[in-house]
Amino acid sequence: MSNHQLKNYPLKINVAGYVETATQISSPNFDTRPDSCTIDLIVIHNISLPPNEYGGPGVVQLFTNTLNPNEHPYYAEIYTRKVSSHFFIRRDGELMQFVSCLQRAWHAGVSSWNNRERCNDFSVGIELEGNDYEAFAVAQYKTLKKLIVCLKDNYPVQHTVGHSDIAPGRKTDPGPYFDWEKINKIKFK
Repeated sequence: MSNHQLKNYPLKINVAGYVETATQISSPNFDTRPDSCTIDLIVIHNISLPPNEYGGPGVVQLFTNTLNPNEHPYYAEIYTRKVSSHFFIRRDGELMQFVSCLQRAWHAGVSSWNNRERCNDFSVGIELEGNDYEAFAVAQYKTLKKLIVCLKDNYPVQHTVGHSDIAPGRKTDPGPYFDWEKINKIKFK
């Protein structure tokens, strides 16, 4: 079954830290979490490549270090960056995973939460295909809710925050159009 056919089923994480029904694309941009580090934070981001355009291969190429600097002027500025996220949710709700939840993805950069620096150490990063200037799609919220429930069922997650919360003044995502109420109403076990 494809990712889209399974979106009515609950998500499951295997022992290797992968959501079984997500499209798996390996990013080289990760490393080991510090010893005895617990995954207790979810960080929500937005991204679109080229900026404000959806559906293309740009995000996947960025996270896999295959972005062609000649394909778009903006790519020439960012193609050497080594970044990743654990998850990427497209506008149609498709869920992609680039890094095992057990590994440290490179999504947060310089950051802190509750007086703890280096949020990549203890967080899972979720990128939503979007920007700061328009609403996210209903299908994205449906997938995001299922993913958050799945993560909380498997790890001691205490908080779900935006990139702007852990890097204020430096980052603005997921932006003013992200509907936190849809996430805050999620019921957990």
